[in-house]
Amino acid sequence: MELNLAASFEAIAREVPERDCLVWRDRRLSWADVDDRSRRLAAVLRGAGLGIADAGRAGPVPTDGWRSHQDHVALYLLNGTEYLEAMLGAYKARAVPFNVNYRYVADELAYVLADAGTRAIVYGGRFASTLAAVRDRLDRLELLLQVDDGSGAPLLDGAVDYEEALAAADPALPADLVASWSGDDQYMVYTGGTTGAPKGVLWRQADFLVAALGVRRRDGSDYEHIDEIVERARGGGLRALPAPPFMHGAAHWNAISAWVAGGTVVIQSDVEHLDPADVLATCERERVTSLLIVGDAFALPLIEELRRHRYDLSSLRHLMTGGAVLGAERKAALTELVPGLTVVDVLGSSETGRHGVASTGGGREPSEGSGFRPSTTTVVLSADLDRTLAPGDPEVGWLAQRGRVPRGYLNDPDKTRATFPTLGGVRHAVAGDRARLRADGTIELLGRDSVTINSGGEKIFAEEVEQALKAHPDVVDVVVVGRPSERWGSEVVAVVQLRPGSDADADTLREAAGRTIARYKLPKAVVVVDRVERNPNGKANYRWASERARGSSASA
Repeated sequence: MELNLAASFEAIAREVPERDCLVWRDRRLSWADVDDRSRRLAAVLRGAGLGIADAGRAGPVPTDGWRSHQDHVALYLLNGTEYLEAMLGAYKARAVPFNVNYRYVADELAYVLADAGTRAIVYGGRFASTLAAVRDRLDRLELLLQVDDGSGAPLLDGAVDYEEALAAADPALPADLVASWSGDDQYMVYTGGTTGAPKGVLWRQADFLVAALGVRRRDGSDYEHIDEIVERARGGGLRALPAPPFMHGAAHWNAISAWVAGGTVVIQSDVEHLDPADVLATCERERVTSLLIVGDAFALPLIEELRRHRYDLSSLRHLMTGGAVLGAERKAALTELVPGLTVVDVLGSSETGRHGVASTGGGREPSEGSGFRPSTTTVVLSADLDRTLAPGDPEVGWLAQRGRVPRGYLNDPDKTRATFPTLGGVRHAVAGDRARLRADGTIELLGRDSVTINSGGEKIFAEEVEQALKAHPDVVDVVVVGRPSERWGSEVVAVVQLRPGSDADADTLREAAGRTIARYKLPKAVVVVDRVERNPNGKANYRWASERARGSSASA
């Protein structure tokens, strides 16, 4: 049996229709409610002609991993019930939903939507003005569904109100559509982690559920029938709160994982900012059992709030961090402040799925994130990618996933071939992390072998920030690097050479760069030097720049 997201959800919904499925503010939707609303959304998409590309063609999946055979639906929303409903509804229509970073400025938004060949967009009203500025650049766009997010924004011309569209739709989907749901239907997540400009990572759903979400038997073997998933979900009990934005893979992966386990997804009230008091109060009120955060950027405010105020978190058993490793001191503080809590570092990426986990609590000593227990399909490849390293081999190699890996990067054959090589007849995913395999079989993670900066869970490509800063006329040269930050894990620092006599300061440079890139990508600090050093071939000398950044206290 090949797993499929839509089929799995509906099978569980038939078993536990009255169980809480989605809880947010005053909304409490049962599994039957979400099943109905997502079917209605599927009907709206099908009515606009979306689904399998070429109007219902159910032909074979393209052999080229960078090509998609389904239509793409952009999710341009803050966290809320509509985000997950729309994701599920798109799968039921056999379309492919994908995440859009709502912090993007117009040019960045236009790039992603055009790159995806977007046919429909489900968006929050507060983003209508930015979307209006780019919609004329989208030649395949057929449908706009606007969610009332409390912003009071009027409907864009030609857009349809989300709730009105659902109310008018028939949830009785055609039997042949339901019967056609397949493990070959795609999951796609946009990421900039190893690719520079954002790229859509294309997975088969059957592979995504196993490799990324760990939907398999306890012995590591595959499920043979959907009834096994339903049986696993029947007990329920999981109440998960993914605190980061759903626009990041780690957050909506956590939500989907909870659903496949028959659980409940809880959303904190404040979805515009991280409010630690709101997150913890929601955990207390809704008896949350699992909380997802992103590294120290989330952990530090939570720890400070736990020290200020007492919460009843007796139901909270697991705190998971994805997208950024949690520091040992923060792990120790959390397990001390929340008795019985287990902190779980999840190692993985959009291109590889779940590599492994490292747990703290229950008598385990906190660590800085190395010592991950690998999944059954995780390997460390040699530096030249010609062999699999054995436990205890001292060589620093490449962390890799094998077997169930993505099909490729949408529209990018070169990066697909580079990131997903076939070795010994088996496809691998090599996302760029360097690692050793210890003698005890655990993974020692050494870091990303690229110039990507992971700041508070956001992946920021250094060259993109450099180009934005160079838009200021006084910038002669610039190299952007990351440096350690207690709050963010890593913060963006620009090492800049200015024209003689320039009085440009950090705020002026950030203002110039902010016209073309999102605010979270802007440098937290600017270090001015007499001359930016480059390598003999003209490429940036990132080691030199990192030394300058770490040796300076300049900050803003």
